[in-house]
Amino acid sequence: MFWLIMGAVTAWYFIAYDPNAYQSAIGDTKTVRLTDGSTITLNTNSAIHVALTAAERRIELDRGEAFFDVAKDPRRSFIVSTGGKRVIAVGTKFSVLREAQDTRVVVTEGRVKVEELRGGAALAPATELPAGSIAQAGPTGVLVKQGSVAEAETYLSWRSGYIALRDTELADAVAEFNRYNRKQLVIGDPAISRVRIGGNLRAANVDAFVRVLEKGFPVRAETQGDRIVLTGKAPPP
Repeated sequence: MFWLIMGAVTAWYFIAYDPNAYQSAIGDTKTVRLTDGSTITLNTNSAIHVALTAAERRIELDRGEAFFDVAKDPRRSFIVSTGGKRVIAVGTKFSVLREAQDTRVVVTEGRVKVEELRGGAALAPATELPAGSIAQAGPTGVLVKQGSVAEAETYLSWRSGYIALRDTELADAVAEFNRYNRKQLVIGDPAISRVRIGGNLRAANVDAFVRVLEKGFPVRAETQGDRIVLTGKAPPP
């Protein structure tokens, strides 16, 4: 009986534990150093699976966002997959965010290529992104905004624990804060969803964000259990 139990525990351990899988908790980041010299930084609530072979270095981004500092190796491409999209690099620095249907790629050094896949094959020629590019790859194709590296870096402020808001609609800001916090923000009044805000705020300090909203914007907040419901302030009499 003892050996039967031990065998079952051992089998469960090898099924549950995958040494090539890494994940981060909500509100935390995690740094993964690969044997090829590359470094991966996982953003909040993110998960990857790593496969390094003699032919290529492949990362599956199962959920969330990651920043890649890729060691140069001309013999092996560095490939990040997000389901229907594939990002290919050799030696560069870039981030990939996996959303419901879209993939956002931000390049801060070198160049990467973005491909749309179907059945494992590319549907169209790859889109090449130089440093400073911010690309949104979705069902309709790849949209690229070409700017400075400094501008691209603002999308990576999460590595320092901040959220950078750039004339952002409140609905989008709320969605961003909800990625980093178990206490969730809810917009209870559609009229305030398009209020525009900007600034650098601590990603994990949702209460400070709410105080800023109530002090500087026509927004009222009410805590309801593990939610904070945002509504518009009534006009003064």
